[in-house]
Amino acid sequence: MTDPLIPLSTTTVAAAFGSQSIEVLNRECFCVSLDSGALRQALESEIGQPGLFDLLQQRCPHLFAERPVFLSHAHIARMTELVRAVESVVAMPAYREEVLRHSPAIARHDPGGAKGVFFGYDFHVTEGGFGLIEINTNAGGAMLNAVLARAQRACCPAIDALLPLPVTASEFEDRIVSMFRAEWSLSGYARSGHARPLRSIAIIDENPEQQYLYPEFLLFQQLFRRHGLQAVIAGPTEFKLRDGTLWHDKLAIDLVYNRLTDFALDAPASSTLREAYLQNAVVLTPHPQAHALYADKRNLTLLSDATRLDALGVPQATQDVLLAGIPSTEVVDPAHAERLWRERKKLFFKPFAGFGGRAAYRGDKLTQRVWQEILAGGYVAQALVTPGGRVVSDAEPMQVLKFDLRDYVYGGSVQWIAARLYQGQTTNFRTPGGGFAPVYEGPADGLAGWAEKDCVQ
Repeated sequence: MTDPLIPLSTTTVAAAFGSQSIEVLNRECFCVSLDSGALRQALESEIGQPGLFDLLQQRCPHLFAERPVFLSHAHIARMTELVRAVESVVAMPAYREEVLRHSPAIARHDPGGAKGVFFGYDFHVTEGGFGLIEINTNAGGAMLNAVLARAQRACCPAIDALLPLPVTASEFEDRIVSMFRAEWSLSGYARSGHARPLRSIAIIDENPEQQYLYPEFLLFQQLFRRHGLQAVIAGPTEFKLRDGTLWHDKLAIDLVYNRLTDFALDAPASSTLREAYLQNAVVLTPHPQAHALYADKRNLTLLSDATRLDALGVPQATQDVLLAGIPSTEVVDPAHAERLWRERKKLFFKPFAGFGGRAAYRGDKLTQRVWQEILAGGYVAQALVTPGGRVVSDAEPMQVLKFDLRDYVYGGSVQWIAARLYQGQTTNFRTPGGGFAPVYEGPADGLAGWAEKDCVQ
């Protein structure tokens, strides 16, 4: 095991990537870490949010991991291939008809071309395992990862070559703004005068200032303002619908960046937003139809079932990608309770509309009380895919954290890949040493051409 103050040699790094093995780097490389000074500068100088670094430290002390996660080019390519396969199926009229048949009525409302921002395709990836474990439609953390990319340092030229450059983070932020402008442009029906450019955005969540990721809302607000857009952060009850326009105080809202977990806008607090959406008075993104088509966990039962895919007319090549990359998933049926209980140690149980790991359970951790709740309905059982592991310190006792990977996707294209380090059953941002972590990709041809010299001068 390598001393945390002595980085790996370039030879070791090259050997790891050259063999398409990233386990040695995730186990033994400690020479890259979060630069707190650079993080403060990124937040308070480059981003222009004085005091946000201290707010993050107070509110979210375990939001950013100090170590990166290493991933091979082959794994990244496979994730991209699976994203494209899912998107191709979701675009099929037969798939949409089948899924929307059991979705809330609001999901059948035509969003007028808006695709939905920040889809999160979440993966577990190891040398011996690979699986898309779920898709989310209001995936948080994108702006936080852009800031994180600005605040990395390496004490080794070999690893330094893999660091995400600040210009890359800036390009990602530009793509974020372009994505929101695209949502506005695509929703051509929204209201009179829609041909004009996007002017205003409301970032909406329930009690936003109390949300754990509220600092990210501030980052989005500042990003939008830097690009000439008016932006407010508010709860859903702070709006009025008048004369076909959604208003926040005296500001007419063009587009709502929806961070609510009330996915069907059923809650009384969402009534004004729901009416504005149904009247086409505002562009809402992501919207209820996107959640129904992508994020309802029951969709994974279809996407991992060869018989149902064949019935939909999905091409065999696409089926092969889906079936190899999506763990077998089924709706929990009390008629199969005995079998599912017997096989529970190999399963993970999730609610249909779950998010953030809430009410999700590893089968080997189930109690009889929780099992009865699962059997009552609203759950899927998914074949367990082991998450990756990242050693974050070799001090005794050695600290090993799990990690998952999130592809941020818009319009079928992967915009950014981030890792999340954690302990426990699911990601929680409460683990010391855990949180969002940058992902460093090895070149497709390995690193064999690098200089054969130790990183330490």
